Amino acid sequence: MHRPSLAVGLLIMVGGTLYPPLMADAAGKADHTLALALFWAMSAGFVRGVGFVPRRGVWRAFFSGWSCAAALLLASALKLQH
Repeated sequence: MHRPSLAVGLLIMVGGTLYPPLMADAAGKADHTLALALFWAMSAGFVRGVGFVPRRGVWRAFFSGWSCAAALLLASALKLQH
C-alpha cells in the first residue's frame, strides 16, 4: 500500500461528493479540464494506493504516485486560475 496516494484518492472522492462546486468555474458551470485532472489524480491515487503496479510501462506511468502528484498539481493550478 502507498498511503499518501490512497489518501489523495479518498480525499478527492469525499471532497467531490460533499462539495460538487469544487469542480465548477466562477460562473458555476462544470470545469471539465479541472474535473479531468482531479479524476486522474483520484484514479492514480486509488490504483497506486492499494498497491497495484501495472505491468505495461504506459499504464504504470499513468497510474504511478508521481502522476497522482502531477495531476493534483495541475488541478491546483487550474483552480487557482479561476
